[in-house]
Amino acid sequence: MPSRTDSRLRIAVLADSDTRWKWGALTARRLAEQASGADSAAPRPAAPEPDGFLLRGRATPTPRQLAEVGVSPNALREVTMAQFFDMAGELNGRSAYDVIVLALVGGAAQAALHGLAARWPGHTRRPVIVTGYVGVVYEKLADGLLLRHGADVVLANSRHDAERFRAVYEGVGADASAVTEAALPFLGGAAYQPEPGRDTVVFAAQPSVPESRADRQYLLRRLVDHARRHPGREVVLKLRSKPGEHTTHIEEHPFQRLAKGMDLPPNFSLAYGNMGEVLDRTDLLVTVSSTAALESLHRSVPTAVLTDLGVREVLGNHHFLGSGCLASWDRLDAGHRPAPDADWLAAQGVAPGEAYHRAFDQVRERMSELLSKESLPPIAPYYNAATAPGYLPGILARHHLAPDGTPLPGAAPTNEPTGLRRVIRDAVRDAARGAYRHGVQRVAPVIRRMGEL
Repeated sequence: MPSRTDSRLRIAVLADSDTRWKWGALTARRLAEQASGADSAAPRPAAPEPDGFLLRGRATPTPRQLAEVGVSPNALREVTMAQFFDMAGELNGRSAYDVIVLALVGGAAQAALHGLAARWPGHTRRPVIVTGYVGVVYEKLADGLLLRHGADVVLANSRHDAERFRAVYEGVGADASAVTEAALPFLGGAAYQPEPGRDTVVFAAQPSVPESRADRQYLLRRLVDHARRHPGREVVLKLRSKPGEHTTHIEEHPFQRLAKGMDLPPNFSLAYGNMGEVLDRTDLLVTVSSTAALESLHRSVPTAVLTDLGVREVLGNHHFLGSGCLASWDRLDAGHRPAPDADWLAAQGVAPGEAYHRAFDQVRERMSELLSKESLPPIAPYYNAATAPGYLPGILARHHLAPDGTPLPGAAPTNEPTGLRRVIRDAVRDAARGAYRHGVQRVAPVIRRMGEL
């Protein structure tokens, strides 16, 4: 059988939120590109866009969120886990895809791995399975990594992460060979160039960091105060989502709602849209621990990671220890501009320059090796009936899979509704999601506050 590297790769991306779709789709692009240093004289077809699959759930992105990512797949379908297995399975005697990128939260990734293992048991010709993380890994390191074990390639976004990932796998006696050093696929853009007359400070908001209403009100108040102190400066609150939209993490207290009724100065504004486009006009990026800080640092935009609420694991800003970027609002109000540490940038895989352009060479070499094989070994996650009998079945059941990874009866309808039935079904599904999001963002906080009386 000819090598699968002889023609354009057929790549499927399964994602469960807007940010994971962005990571997965751009990772697929990077995988399909020719590695730098390869024989440029050899013709190679242009890398195709992947086929996109959105895992049905509470965080399924809206069309606006998908458009903001800026990646247009060949096709984009909303599916259940069982439906994805059917669509990614055999087609005319061969796998429908050469590569499957699992851009999922840990539990969903584990369920997908077991489902795919059931689909392709034994040593067989099957797709190469790739997974990883969207950004900074600052919590649940062991849990999240072990839920991703079993993929052929587990991407680490930096040398620092690769070392930590291997240590976790080796620490439980699991195979760590899948860990492959790469970088965040969405870094890029023009290097920072100050412009005369432009002075823009952007605060990159996060859905659940900090989590409490009081802490989010504090940050908003300090941002607004900063705008008042510097009337000649444009101060922008960059928001992740609009009310009613959900992201990877639940946002109970959206900043735009907290800002209602506040006396906002004329140089203060809210912004949505692609972070890369926002960074094009940013002179100082401020955040608690957003991945936007890594994008900003890669482009040499002055970047501050706030210490006002402490440097704590729950906030994720401890990840930036040693970066040179930690600062408080008091220091920023006084004109401080942090200077990043070059060694820290290199260790985190965000240093600007040629190093980033070659960051995916190791991954492509690993992929070429796997794709050239006549068959691949069985998908064998660390968690199985012997290692996690009290944990794994619940994870699989949440995605309507049996303990052996096969879909439970009724998990994948044989015939999707069409015409009017499909319109009604989609309308009911959207209404249910809207009710859930309303409950999270409006009802739940009220009940929680009542409980504290």
